[in-house]
Amino acid sequence: MKFHEVVVVGAGLAGLYAARGLHAAGIDVLVIEARERIGGRILTADGSGLPSEDGFDLGPSWYWPQMQPAMAELVSEAGLAAFAQNSEGDVVFERMSRERPQRYRPTAQEQQSMRISGGTAAGLRAIARELPPERVLLGRGATAMELTERGVRITIRGGEAAQQAIEAGHVIAALPPRLLEASVSFTPAQDSATAKRWRDTPTWMAPHAKFFAIYDQPFWRRAGLSGTAQSMVGPMVEIHDATTASGKAALFGFLGVAAQQRAEIGEEALKAACLAQLERLFGAAARHARATLLKDWAADPLTATRQDLVAAGHPVVRDGAWVTGPWRQRLSLAGSETSDSEPGYLSGAVTAARRAIADYLSQQVRTSE
Repeated sequence: MKFHEVVVVGAGLAGLYAARGLHAAGIDVLVIEARERIGGRILTADGSGLPSEDGFDLGPSWYWPQMQPAMAELVSEAGLAAFAQNSEGDVVFERMSRERPQRYRPTAQEQQSMRISGGTAAGLRAIARELPPERVLLGRGATAMELTERGVRITIRGGEAAQQAIEAGHVIAALPPRLLEASVSFTPAQDSATAKRWRDTPTWMAPHAKFFAIYDQPFWRRAGLSGTAQSMVGPMVEIHDATTASGKAALFGFLGVAAQQRAEIGEEALKAACLAQLERLFGAAARHARATLLKDWAADPLTATRQDLVAAGHPVVRDGAWVTGPWRQRLSLAGSETSDSEPGYLSGAVTAARRAIADYLSQQVRTSE
């Protein structure tokens, strides 16, 4: 059975950041990821929905440098370019179906939202380049963890064998606590209070869906519109300009339709309804989208659990340990939702990963004393 000092479960931003830090410290670290790609909820895609190096962010897309310095530091240290979310022009508000949408001058923003050139996935690629390729195994999902004399035995599904196992001195679970509780069995079991805390922590993005309409030109800008809209009619409740730094034009919106209802309506009908709404808000040109994308995170089993089918709000900072009992010395949580700063956001993933790195290294120092 292969042994590694640390195994990181999850190759999203938190997992890759933690692995990079440990690798730089000379730690034997391995990352396993259930998906066939890195990124987790970060997905930058082209017009067909495939991962792209210059596309549209189907997951998180913004950060706020002043409020989220950890993310600003990552962008700087990785040498990434960033640009401001377009806010020039009027905002459209749709109050009810029997009234025409109204245009308003936007109020000045206290904090400018920023985007990464090339998409949020550009940050992931920058981190991944600092890890040897053989240190990141894709298509390998952890299904069970068991405490052993040396550490933790991890059962993995995927790869050449239907099931295999590796052993780690320590595990960093860089995925949402709710997903961890639902998808991995533990021997011995987590105590009931810990398991409940994991289950009760909302997974950010999991209940949501994003729709994109891709165009040849950002026609709304010529009409003096910012691309930002709010609607009480739907199906989208919040819409923004998603044009890339390279000039690929698009609008995107968050759907206000519940996950179960989205499944009943179906993807094609939802796309048609979203295009019809964009036409109401931005005019006839919105009808002529070159391509459309719909990413329903609630339908992604590697993101959402049954509990996530009902929106449960944003994760909040909570006191107390995320891991207790006999697991405390062998398991750390590093999903963004566990961060004590900006949980759920990109910045939260960075701070949670930093905490996991620091906890592990300090634990090794105490052990060696």
